Amino acid sequence: MAAIEWIRFLAGAFLLLFGLVIFLIEMIGVFRFKYVLNRMHAAAMGDTLGIGFSLVGLILMSGFTFTSLKLFLVIVFLWFSSPASSHLIARLEVSTDEEPEKHYHRYTIRELEQKLHKAAERADGTTADTRCREEAANTVHTGAQTAAAQEWEQGGAPEIESAAAAGSDGAPGAGPAQEEA
Repeated sequence: MAAIEWIRFLAGAFLLLFGLVIFLIEMIGVFRFKYVLNRMHAAAMGDTLGIGFSLVGLILMSGFTFTSLKLFLVIVFLWFSSPASSHLIARLEVSTDEEPEKHYHRYTIRELEQKLHKAAERADGTTADTRCREEAANTVHTGAQTAAAQEWEQGGAPEIESAAAAGSDGAPGAGPAQEEA
């Protein structure tokens, strides 16, 4: 029985020390980073991980009692409240930043897609069009998709059924030909 208590104590002490090391890293990050969002990220991650490991270590050291249940509920509360409050403060900082171009760049979806395609081209040496054609050739198609995939493989762009031909609700097969019948 004494061996189990020692193992539990050592595991709890290890987790407690690991939590304290995370707090130390958090403090270094808070003082070293210059921009407020970077500081907030270091603080939020340190709080979440550091408090989590420290309290789990205390739970192991105290045994599984009513006190450990309370410590677990503190962990749950902090894991829900700390990220939510950090997110709200970060949104406030971004919306009230007087020099946003100095701190970050806002990308549109199209810009991100272009960056992704360029990075993928650099990584494997193929172009995005070549990869799309290879994916179309390797994909199992059924019905109307098969004709479009074959046309794509041959170098043409597949024709897309228009909303008018599909019907007013956009469902395929409910077009004008079926309304007459």
